[in-house]
Amino acid sequence: MVTMREVAEAAGVSVMTVSNTLTGLRPVSPDTRRRVLEAVERLGYQVNVAARNLRRGRTGIVGLAVPELSGHYFGLLGSRLVARFAREGLRVVVEETGASREGEMAALRDSRVNAYDGLVLSAVGLSEAEVEALGGDLPVVVLGERQAHRRVDHVRMANVAGAAAATRHLLERGCRRLGVVGAPPLDALGAAADGEGAQAFDLRAHGVLTALREVPGASAVAASRGTDLAAGAACARELLAADRRLDGLVCVTDTLALGALRGLADAGARVPDDLLVIGFDDVDDARFSVPSLSSIAPGHEEMVEETVRLLLRRIDDRAAEPEVFTGPFTLVARESTGGRTRPLQVLRGQA
Repeated sequence: MVTMREVAEAAGVSVMTVSNTLTGLRPVSPDTRRRVLEAVERLGYQVNVAARNLRRGRTGIVGLAVPELSGHYFGLLGSRLVARFAREGLRVVVEETGASREGEMAALRDSRVNAYDGLVLSAVGLSEAEVEALGGDLPVVVLGERQAHRRVDHVRMANVAGAAAATRHLLERGCRRLGVVGAPPLDALGAAADGEGAQAFDLRAHGVLTALREVPGASAVAASRGTDLAAGAACARELLAADRRLDGLVCVTDTLALGALRGLADAGARVPDDLLVIGFDDVDDARFSVPSLSSIAPGHEEMVEETVRLLLRRIDDRAAEPEVFTGPFTLVARESTGGRTRPLQVLRGQA
């Protein structure tokens, strides 16, 4: 097995310089970096991640706790986080919480018992205070369902601004009678769009209302039957049956939007000829549905990068000041709103 000392001798540098080159802990000159990496490649040197983690008092494992993996968004997010953490030499253990307090509490407990280096938690059931109390000294980054996490590191989406942009997109194309798929009753929403405990779907419903108020005569009704494809289809049929003059659907997730396309087809409605449909999340399937689905892309890459950065920072410095990151968003217009066959980015913004 090739050692770091042998790499140092081949590159004509010290062992410490090889270490600094491979870990990035200290800067090295471009020429030195080139010589070290060439020696690594030539000799076939591999970093012993297990030994390195043992020296640091770490396991080399982080947890990822999400509500479910069968849906489009969390499957996409989980895959990207696993790949990104792997580049840092970290393995990821994934847990499904069922969007319940009990599931999230179990994820925090298991992460501590198994001495994970940290946990990425999509907190739906737990409050910020509960995450703090149950997590103890475990490094935790909270992902974006709840809006009001400010005392722990938090990565979230531009839920209100993104949904408002999606709604404006339909209004600009002449829609005036909208259905909102997956949102709570619009007249039952609280006044605050960013209060303690506000959930993503509530926030997106607030975004819809924000845009509606800008256009006199525009109206919307909501329907919610769950979060899967079948729920989206059922909501679309329900809304269309209640109002045959419906001319647009804003769906709070792409999963619901893809289901809604099926439901509308079942009801004999043509998209985009009879009404327009837009989703939120810009999952891969949005490009391949018929018609292709317009959607809000919530900055997947940026959120993954920030999640990894914040967790690594928290692992290294437990006393670091918490950060809150809101990802940028892009509106991608496709066939379901009368766009071109090829995706066209028409708007980019932030909360």
